[in-house]
Amino acid sequence: MAVRAVRGAVQLERDEAGHMHEQVEELLTAVLERNGLTADDVISIWFTATPDLHSDFPAAAARRTGIVDVPLICAQELDIEGAMPRVVRLLAHVESELPKSRIAHVYLGAAAALRKDIAQ
Repeated sequence: MAVRAVRGAVQLERDEAGHMHEQVEELLTAVLERNGLTADDVISIWFTATPDLHSDFPAAAARRTGIVDVPLICAQELDIEGAMPRVVRLLAHVESELPKSRIAHVYLGAAAALRKDIAQ
């Protein structure tokens, strides 16, 4: 079994904990489904949030999806002028038989503009 890295991002409409939970749960579900993964395949997840998000930790939403026994960490994105606001990004390390070329990186909604080269 190989270790693979999967990227993803979602732009929130507003900085509210409930909305963040919904959007991060949707992102995680899409990452797992599009790559044929289960929560047991997840090794760790690194979340980042833009500096304008204060309502909650993205990792709290991950716990609600059943990812409870793997390391999760949150960090703040760089505060770059002109960057897309209200974005949560993730980098998940997973066990998968998929080759790197078949990993589906998931950028939902407006966040698809962040990585047009790999967004699926």
